[in-house]
Amino acid sequence: MTNRRAAVLVAIVIAGMFPTIAAACPVCFGDSDSAMAQGANNAILFLLGVVLLVQLGFVALFYNFWRRSTALRRKRESFKLIQGMR
Repeated sequence: MTNRRAAVLVAIVIAGMFPTIAAACPVCFGDSDSAMAQGANNAILFLLGVVLLVQLGFVALFYNFWRRSTALRRKRESFKLIQGMR
């Protein structure tokens, strides 16, 4: 048996011996209106907010790239090539 399989087997045996440790969910483990459940809900909302802010940052970055490339394309098209000169 590999180390990973042995570790999984040990974790399953320990979880079977101590079922309260395996019930980590505050709603399943206890009262859904407890302070621990409210804290878990607030932590989830905070982390979702962080993910949203990071995604908005990427959207702003790519919008900025698009806007700058459009301005550069306009500037490049405004130059006229003199006929006969290279």
